[in-house]
Amino acid sequence: MNLDNLYNFYESGVTLSVKTRLFYLKSFLKSIKKNEEYILEGLKKDLGKSFLESYQTELTLVYEELHYFIRHLKHLSKPKRVPTGLINIISKGYVYSQPYGVVLIITPWNYPVNLSLVPLIASLSAGNVTLLKLSEYCPNVNKALIKAITETFDSNYVKVVEGGRTMLLDLLETKFNYIFFTGSATVGKIVMEKASVNLTPITLELGGKSPCIVDKTANLKVAGRRIAWGKLINSGQTCVAPDYLLVEESIKNKLFEEIKKNINEFYDEPLLSDDYPKMISKRQFERAIKLLENQKIICGGKSDINKLKIEPTFVEVNDFNSPLMQEEIFAPILPIMTFKDFNEVIPLLKPLEMPLALYLFSNNTQHQKDIIEQLRFGSGAINDCVMQIASNSLPFGGVGNSGMGNYHGKYGFQTFSRSKGILKKATYFDINLRYLPSKNKLKAIKNLIK
Repeated sequence: MNLDNLYNFYESGVTLSVKTRLFYLKSFLKSIKKNEEYILEGLKKDLGKSFLESYQTELTLVYEELHYFIRHLKHLSKPKRVPTGLINIISKGYVYSQPYGVVLIITPWNYPVNLSLVPLIASLSAGNVTLLKLSEYCPNVNKALIKAITETFDSNYVKVVEGGRTMLLDLLETKFNYIFFTGSATVGKIVMEKASVNLTPITLELGGKSPCIVDKTANLKVAGRRIAWGKLINSGQTCVAPDYLLVEESIKNKLFEEIKKNINEFYDEPLLSDDYPKMISKRQFERAIKLLENQKIICGGKSDINKLKIEPTFVEVNDFNSPLMQEEIFAPILPIMTFKDFNEVIPLLKPLEMPLALYLFSNNTQHQKDIIEQLRFGSGAINDCVMQIASNSLPFGGVGNSGMGNYHGKYGFQTFSRSKGILKKATYFDINLRYLPSKNKLKAIKNLIK
């Protein structure tokens, strides 16, 4: 793909002006609000999401990000004064934030508004020109997003493309200044390999099997409601959804009853409910159904292939050898394992791949401290799930197999900017110690840096 027009637009310097960036961010906010109903209708058609869920999990985060940068961009963009040390006496040090240039953002289908626009907003705020590659699985959402974007930006400022694997591979053969990818670890490895050819810096936002731990000190009424909500938004097709429950044996049945009660309150009959989302495609539906073969289902299990809906389904598993524990589920299926004593939990989880998220429901402060300090994971929550991504004061991103880099709020600005260090030195005074000949100077330098 030829990107000459995008590079020429960046080199024109238009995006370097903070005033210009703010103008476009404010214009984009107005455009999204203008097209809000069109976007919500697209989400309903492509993913079966209710307007309430779509607004909560998609548009709210987009609006929050836009408001954040409109308020804070001037401060974020200012050069930061830093100390320079005795060795650079009579000088000033500054850190400048410079855009990378032309950025590629590759977006997934599960949250096609949030996971397209939040990184785009950060890229634009940092002063980049952006090529946004949308998922081919969300054609109705794409139409709405393209309308909102083209009403705001020149096509050489923000270029939008759609397409599948062929389009993705074509883009990855092209040289960008930065690549931001959200999706599976399998595709993430391809992105990283292709980026390495041109030594292109990247952010990978992947996934993983995010555990949800519940001990006997937890408020089970609250835990049941929050786990049911966090697991079932977008019908489980959420990268930070609880992927499995690890529950203290003595409270397993009580917790299960609370979760089941809340599911009934949320959806009544999920397969018939307009509030209950569907699977994105027949392929994803069949993949999820296959995971249930020969499993001990303790609740749910029904499905409707015509509607691409699967009931909230709970499965009892004994250990990590179960087929359900081999990869991220990405469906409304929740495996449940138990432990007898909390001391078993950390040794059980430490050897596993580092997940994108981890959740602990506990009122034991020592348990909270141990989980946070001893286990590695991207982000998490204590006595809640999923909601950590709703705060743009917190960095969001994975670690190891669940990704690299982070964004949201100032962390997104830092991701899409390069920090450039500048030393400004006075000329009216010049210390002779740095220059040759070296005679009698080593001791003086050693004394200076003690």
